Parts: sequence; structure tokens; C-alpha cells
Amino acid sequence: MAMSSRKGGAISDINVTPLVDVMLVLLIIFMVTTPMLTQGVDVDLPETVSTSVQTDVEGLTITVGRDGQVHIGEQVVTLDGLERKVDAIFRAREQQRRDVFLRADRDVPYGVVAQVMAALQMAGVDSLGMITRPADE
Repeated sequence: MAMSSRKGGAISDINVTPLVDVMLVLLIIFMVTTPMLTQGVDVDLPETVSTSVQTDVEGLTITVGRDGQVHIGEQVVTLDGLERKVDAIFRAREQQRRDVFLRADRDVPYGVVAQVMAALQMAGVDSLGMITRPADE
């Protein structure tokens, strides 16, 4: 126990420097690891809404119908088989970029669209565009 220069008593002050050091280290650790914990689907959406996007690359169009069925062209695909089918299509095309356009009915629950987007991300899609209809002015 440290003795003070005062007459006959112990130092009663608490040294908070180690506590502050530990708290700052914990803060830095949480700041670094928190972005890694969030899972999401990276989507490269067009920045303008009023004009159509012109592209020279032929992308794959995937449609999610009102009933939640996923279509590649005219073919119905299950959500579990979507990743394998999209990967096989792009391997057959031998394209450098994997561009996909997603059309979804407005009444489809967001969870279904998110599952389709996650499956497309797992298939290695580079760019995902959302096809919409222009709003009536």
C-alpha cells in the first residue's frame, strides 16, 4: 500500500488511467469488428431514376413473380437451385463480368427478394441491377 507524504494516511485516490486504457482498447476493437459482423448483399444500383441505363454487356434477367416463383427466362427455378443454375449459365457464356438484372413484382415480400439477391451473390454476380417501371407523373 502506497503511503502519501501526508502525515500518517494512505492515498485514497483511485488511479483511473488503467481503466481508461482498457476502455479505449475495447472501443477500438468494437469499432474494427462491428462492420465485419453485418451481413448484407452488395447491390450496384443505377444512380438515376428518370433515364434508362444503356449497357453493352448482355446481362441475365431474373424475374420474381407475384406468387414468389423465380424465373430465368421462361424456366421456373427453385430458390435452392438458383445459385447453381446462374453459375452454370455464366460458365457456359464465358463472360468476364457477371451482370444480372432483377425484376420483382411489387407485391412480393421483401424477404423473398432478399433471398434471391443473396443466392445471386453466392453465385458470384458482379453487378445487380433492379428493373423498375417509371412512375406516372
